[in-house]
Amino acid sequence: MLETIKKGLVASCQALPDEPLHSSFIMAKMALAAKMGGAVGIRANSKGDIIAIKQEIDLPVIGILKRDYPDSEVFITATKKELAELLESGCEMIALDATLRTRPNGETLEELVSYIRTNGPEVQLMADISSVEDAKNAEQLGFDCVSTTLFGYTNETKGCKLYDSDFKFLKDILQTVSIPVIAEGNIITPEMAKQVLDLGAHSVVVGGAISRPQQITARFTDMIRK
Repeated sequence: MLETIKKGLVASCQALPDEPLHSSFIMAKMALAAKMGGAVGIRANSKGDIIAIKQEIDLPVIGILKRDYPDSEVFITATKKELAELLESGCEMIALDATLRTRPNGETLEELVSYIRTNGPEVQLMADISSVEDAKNAEQLGFDCVSTTLFGYTNETKGCKLYDSDFKFLKDILQTVSIPVIAEGNIITPEMAKQVLDLGAHSVVVGGAISRPQQITARFTDMIRK
């Protein structure tokens, strides 16, 4: 999958239960629209959404499964349970929270990597990271790529944006690891997407700016109110 998405746009087509577009049918159509617009891959949440998307289009899919657990802040593909569901979905790549935070049920990141390599050796692994230390650890564990997905979404990085200081965090990650780096998180304009690719990102994932109309509308209305 990494070769397929190189220097291209991956559209993140997700809608959680409390969002107006929550539906596997709608996400499949959103993915079709993304393909028609030139996307080279899709990032999708849940086994049901991924299966529906794969029935609609032939683009490779980065699969995740968001689930809350009471004993951990980790919620993106947090345990073997989520991995097992994603392996049944047919996705080409699985992304999981690869921060150094404690995982649910006492499971470790090393155990999850081993589980995928044993049960789905053909599936590539993406590490969603929030720090340079996360990226280093992910590379040592054998992830195929890292993504800046969680920068700004952990307690330590809350309030940070990927575009802060001219994408300094992305530059730091690019200088730290030798595996492909995917740029993701608060990339809301075509100019930003081109900039991160020019900086050396392997590919770019854009989510809300494409697939969450409530966020797109809010950017317009916020500017009008100003």
